[in-house]
Amino acid sequence: MQAQSLKVRVDALRDEAHGVRSFSISRLDGLPFERYEPGAHIDVTSPSGVTRQYSLCGDPERLDSQIFAVKKEEQSRGGSRSLHEEVSVGTELSVGAPRNLFRLEEGAGEHILMGAGIGITPLLSMAYRLAARQARFTLHHFARSEAHAAFMTLLTREPFARHVKLHFGVQPDELKPALDACLRDAGANAHVYTCGPSPFMDLVVASARQRLPADAIHLERFKAETAPAPAADASLKSFDVQLASSGQTVRVDASTSIVAALASIGIEVDTSCGEGVCGTCMVDVISGEPEHRDHCLSKAERASNSVICCCVSRSRTPVLVLDL
Repeated sequence: MQAQSLKVRVDALRDEAHGVRSFSISRLDGLPFERYEPGAHIDVTSPSGVTRQYSLCGDPERLDSQIFAVKKEEQSRGGSRSLHEEVSVGTELSVGAPRNLFRLEEGAGEHILMGAGIGITPLLSMAYRLAARQARFTLHHFARSEAHAAFMTLLTREPFARHVKLHFGVQPDELKPALDACLRDAGANAHVYTCGPSPFMDLVVASARQRLPADAIHLERFKAETAPAPAADASLKSFDVQLASSGQTVRVDASTSIVAALASIGIEVDTSCGEGVCGTCMVDVISGEPEHRDHCLSKAERASNSVICCCVSRSRTPVLVLDL
């Protein structure tokens, strides 16, 4: 059940902002990439062997190449540092197929894209699609300074320039009023999309909720936040996972993840981030009640209990039957 990876070549590198570099890649076999929806991300395995998720930020209509951007993190554990320091034009990498947990709402009458720092990346692919469709949208780009704002050359020319609002050097105590101003004229049928540091997204959500229903607010996190401890008796210390296809059962104890327990009986569930952020390990639930600890499922998916992220989530019922 491991996801297939593609061998690609780096065709171009571009420094988009202070500490941010974009990578344009093509398939080694010469075939086009599969079509993806704006907001998608891919797994990228760096020369160091570390795999991380990066949003696709190019034009989704172009299938001959894909573009992703990487911010070099000061506390990098090998992923971003390796891509910045060990990759040059011609370097071969392995990437996964696009996955998307951050989609445009087709029925929205207006789209408000709000990104901070490297959070601009998934929003850029959305802007390409919306501009091509001549949809009503605004892209708010927040950054420490112009030098830290990625893709400025692209965003300050058509077809994007008329839709882009730049916000540089907004201080923490000024951010909430600035976000309120960005959303002040949002129509009743508007949808808001945000990506960036968690404090920024939390404020965007708080501002948007004053004007729009929860299902009109969409966000994507780059990493998991510290989750509050589950309520007493909310999840079981141990439970059984059953495979719907064979009836085989495996015990999941308090110190074992569902992914690890399944691997112990030879069932490999593809996983990448290990934090419940990327959605790689999502599996359909046939019966039982998951105790969701992920950061990627929508409220509707959580409420339906129809899917579970096996790397971090657990069970509220003694048996969880999965579509495996």
